[in-house]
Amino acid sequence: MKHLFTLLLLLLSVTLIAQEENSNSSEKKFAFEGSVDTYYRTNFTAPNDENHIAPGTSFADTAGFSLGMGNIIASYEKGKVGAVADLVFGPRGEAASATVLNQLFAFYNISENTKLTLGKFNTYLGYEVISPVGNFNYSTSYLFSNGPFSHTGLKADFTLSEDFSLMLGVFNQTDVTEFNPNGSYAVGAQLGYSGQYLNFLYDDAGLGFEVDYTGGFDVSDNFFLGINAAYADNDGEGFYGADLYPQYSFSDSFSLGLRGEYFQEQSEFVEDDLSVVAVTLTGSYTVEDLIIKPEFRFDSGSEDIFIDTDLMATKSLGSFVVAAIYKF
Repeated sequence: MKHLFTLLLLLLSVTLIAQEENSNSSEKKFAFEGSVDTYYRTNFTAPNDENHIAPGTSFADTAGFSLGMGNIIASYEKGKVGAVADLVFGPRGEAASATVLNQLFAFYNISENTKLTLGKFNTYLGYEVISPVGNFNYSTSYLFSNGPFSHTGLKADFTLSEDFSLMLGVFNQTDVTEFNPNGSYAVGAQLGYSGQYLNFLYDDAGLGFEVDYTGGFDVSDNFFLGINAAYADNDGEGFYGADLYPQYSFSDSFSLGLRGEYFQEQSEFVEDDLSVVAVTLTGSYTVEDLIIKPEFRFDSGSEDIFIDTDLMATKSLGSFVVAAIYKF
């Protein structure tokens, strides 16, 4: 509570200073936004007790009523430079970040087509993100959970044309925030074309090599199809898989989305690598700034990775989550 109180005082001070400066200069821009989320989760085919049976993915893995995270984002920009402080509290934030600092970076727009960013920022790989505001499904995929969450380092974003973009970056080891223990760095790149992105990361002291495709298409005015595929290898250990995200908007306030995923572990030291097929059906109902998400999920593994209500090993798990997400 002491740290939380100190952070809130710091944010209040920054807000007051920024408001005062904004009154003296129209070039200075301060923005304050964030979200809170909470959920209820239950297993249909497994016990809801101290065994903590849940899909092998990040977040939303506690039975009963639980907390997600509180997210507070303060950003400030003046002319060509600016900074962002993105703070997280709660179990989801703690699982995603070693500190309360989800993101903390400064940026410099060298020109209209070139931007430099230095600090900690969320990863550019994958279809899903840490904050539930940015995802259609509340629970996360195996691809997201096994890839990087954030990077600390320097990146350069280039707008090459109206359709093409390029990002180049050098970072600490994957998910290492404040200290690089052995001086080994990761390098990354992203090539974008009309909303489709091909991502690369090489981190010989951490994740290894990962290539990732993220994109999607508007099939019609109401139907969107998102796509994610990835391959990762770290000296014979890694994974690969693909996700499809069909989403249909029935109205301005209600949408229905499905995530179908195939995920495969790979290891030179394991004879039969584990694979998982997961299907997640999520509804999204919006009331002003509140989003209600009921979600049914079914996971099936190639091996007995779950237990059933009789405490016997089984390959599959059926579960349900309903989440409330408020954004401001």
